[in-house]
Amino acid sequence: MALLPLVLFLPAVIAFFVDPDVVWGEYLGVFFHLSILFLVPRLDAAPWARAAGYGWVALDVLAGILMINDVEHDTAWAVRLGGHVLAGVWIVAASLVSRAWPVRVVGVVTGTWLAAYSFVGTVLPESFLRPAGILILVWFALLAVFHRATGEGPVATGSAAVGTA
Repeated sequence: MALLPLVLFLPAVIAFFVDPDVVWGEYLGVFFHLSILFLVPRLDAAPWARAAGYGWVALDVLAGILMINDVEHDTAWAVRLGGHVLAGVWIVAASLVSRAWPVRVVGVVTGTWLAAYSFVGTVLPESFLRPAGILILVWFALLAVFHRATGEGPVATGSAAVGTA
């Protein structure tokens, strides 16, 4: 479940460290964010948190396409940072309900870092966002391990869930 985002995001993170202006990194970033569409519904989270996850995907895909099409960096970057606030909300909320404490700890730190940077991104260089990229890779890896190991999955909803224990 979290392996596809992990595999797609790893080269983008490497590009972010080696050559942040490389255009192919944006293409990978778009595909990475689209892969999150498969992850959001599979993690336990409140509907508002899932909506934040989907909002993150929409805004970061938009930001990637803006960058690919040479829209002014400041405009695309502002869109990306707005998406990162939503990403942080989803990551923290989904992590807090995980049964695996490593997922909870890394998820809260990751989501908080990602969202918090959005509020100081105009005064701190982009390099301060790099640890969040590494942390999200760790979070995906932990999800891949612990989601299967604990049998975590979406909470049953609707009429089928009524009266079940």
